Amino acid sequence: MKTNPGRFFEDYRIGDVIRHAVPRTVSGGERALYHALYPARHALYSSDRFAQSCGLPASPLDDLIAFHVVFGKTVPDVSLNAVANLGYAEGRWLKPVWPGDTLRSESEVIGLKENSNGKSGNVYVRTRGLNQHDEVVLDYVRWVMVRKNRLDAPAPDPVVPELKKSLSASDLVIPEGLDFSDYDDALAGEPHRWGDYEIGEKIDHVDGVTIEEAEHMIATRLWQNTAKVHFDATFREDGRRLIYGGHVISMARALSFNGLANAQMIVALNGGAHANPCFAGDTVKAWSEVLDRADTPAPGVGAIRLRLVAVKQGAAPFALKGEDGKYAPEVLLDLDYWALMPK
Repeated sequence: MKTNPGRFFEDYRIGDVIRHAVPRTVSGGERALYHALYPARHALYSSDRFAQSCGLPASPLDDLIAFHVVFGKTVPDVSLNAVANLGYAEGRWLKPVWPGDTLRSESEVIGLKENSNGKSGNVYVRTRGLNQHDEVVLDYVRWVMVRKNRLDAPAPDPVVPELKKSLSASDLVIPEGLDFSDYDDALAGEPHRWGDYEIGEKIDHVDGVTIEEAEHMIATRLWQNTAKVHFDATFREDGRRLIYGGHVISMARALSFNGLANAQMIVALNGGAHANPCFAGDTVKAWSEVLDRADTPAPGVGAIRLRLVAVKQGAAPFALKGEDGKYAPEVLLDLDYWALMPK
């Protein structure tokens, strides 16, 4: 058989290293499409002149473009037969991605645990995105629930990796040359800087976007994400195509501009959960909570740790979890990340 049915849970082994096809050269085209799909308008990713005033040679591509491209490469080998993408940890953006860079991905299987129903299991991988110089630009762990093909296949010995609950400020990598000493609040779009945010503060980002079938299908194809749940309406019993979780991440990040316009660069992903499925027709809104702040050695640059929560219509203000500790049904995404902000 020459076609690829994808890997099933029983096909993974601890220590497997998978080199994913196909390398991709990124350009301003990815930026234009990204900004067309999402209301993304952070100044550092929109203007070469603004980026140069912040010590960079030009405007890099949005951090989440790098994430989506690297992630998309892994899908045929990791999550083609996924039931759901469950979470993320220990993610770090290590180098900016520039137009003209060529990205490729490789993953190591670091954990396996069959589910009690015997029909699926959780696969943990550490993925690295590398550029044409073999420099790691992005490194993260994710875990995904994958179907079994042979239900009688023996369960592997369970291995669940120990992962950091969050990265510390000392783990963050600041892009070379970044300098917010001459940062222009007016051009950035908001006056609120690092020192204006208090730990525990919650910010309602106000705006909402209704998810359309056409847009999420364009996005999923743009990132070359081939997971069946996003394309094939017959793959799920309810006959609905599941919205790619990364589409929700980018939508929520873009919506957070209203209130966090100066949270310019994402540098770490502490953890994340796709709490409930998102479907076309859902209206996504977002709110953030300030979890921590830290100094960095870069001039004028502070780090801010944020919880970004995406919810859909009907959610109560700042909805997250109920008394039972479970996510409210309207919560789509709970993402914990570090960003860089002018002091």
